[in-house]
Amino acid sequence: MRKRLWQYAVHMLVTLAVLIPAAVVFGLMNDASLHYGDDPRAATISQDGPYIFIEADSSLSVSYVSGSRSEGYAVDRREFAKDSGKAAVSYYAFDSTSFAFPIRVEFAQPRVIHADGNKILALSDIEGNYRALRDFLVASGVIDRELRWTFGTGHLVLVGDVVDRGAFVTQVLWLLYKLEHEAAAQGGQVHLIIGNHELKAMQGDYLAASEKYARVAAVLGRQQPDLYSSSTVIGRWLESKNAMELINGVLFVHGGIHPDVAGSSLGLEEVNAVLRRNFRKTYFPRPTKDIEQLLVSTETGPSWYRGYFRADLTQAQVESGLDLFNASAVVVGHTLQGKVNRQFDGRVIGIDVRHPSDDHKSWPSRRSEGLFIDGGRFYRVLDTGEMGELK
Repeated sequence: MRKRLWQYAVHMLVTLAVLIPAAVVFGLMNDASLHYGDDPRAATISQDGPYIFIEADSSLSVSYVSGSRSEGYAVDRREFAKDSGKAAVSYYAFDSTSFAFPIRVEFAQPRVIHADGNKILALSDIEGNYRALRDFLVASGVIDRELRWTFGTGHLVLVGDVVDRGAFVTQVLWLLYKLEHEAAAQGGQVHLIIGNHELKAMQGDYLAASEKYARVAAVLGRQQPDLYSSSTVIGRWLESKNAMELINGVLFVHGGIHPDVAGSSLGLEEVNAVLRRNFRKTYFPRPTKDIEQLLVSTETGPSWYRGYFRADLTQAQVESGLDLFNASAVVVGHTLQGKVNRQFDGRVIGIDVRHPSDDHKSWPSRRSEGLFIDGGRFYRVLDTGEMGELK
């Protein structure tokens, strides 16, 4: 009996010795990671906000939320006239920093085509990790340590999915909102391309959002979808954005261009017009597969498509989508990459990487990456600011 038990134990140990390393290797090959080391400060909300609602009487209510489950929550709420010119402050409690910005409530739709030859820095899928975004922009020379724009006439492009998952979505959005204003004053531009998670936020799908925002909405006396509604400053700002832009001949889109979309005759302006009027409409399949259905579909739409990395596309199919919009290359996020890279003879650049989380650690450790474009040359940018040309 003992011998049989011993043989069984040996067999189990040998099996585990084979399966565990194999599982680790498989996970690493598929970009899996181990979540650990949650920061206990994430359980406490400190001056989180601002949450700015546009009231019916044309005033603004500006609110901050503080507290915890154990101690309870409180709201600091103030009202201002919509045209008062007041500034707001966004706080980041993890390192006791903050930044101020003017409150604007009217937003023009950005141009969809830009041709100035200026340098471009792009990153994608920051997913509510404010510190990761801030530190990457500092290291890349886009902002200084006081969070002031230092990129001159350059273009900063966020290729979608800046919201959801992380616990500091509000800080991320207000930082980009602030930098947009500062960049314009220097002749630069901040481009926020609408990804599928921005669409989810505008459509009231909060299933991928941090649990923190359910508590925040409740404390504010709102429903969670209200945080990005048309009655908020941030909601109106998101509504104004494009889902696709052509910058110095390079197309920026969160997901990509499905070959069937490439078969249409729509221009960039028309595509963005179709997508914008559907920003707040939840998609559902219809029997008729017209061009609007292709564009808003959660499989074929530009903010959703994953075919560059998960479909058996030909080079000709990829190039047909680029040719439709007169693009030399396309930069996409949405589908996770091990590192920033070029595919399809360099015509497709994938830049969705796992950024470090603000409130927990991961194994393997995560490092931010981005893309720098200057003079028609493409560079992979590390979180140290180091660059290497992509071939």
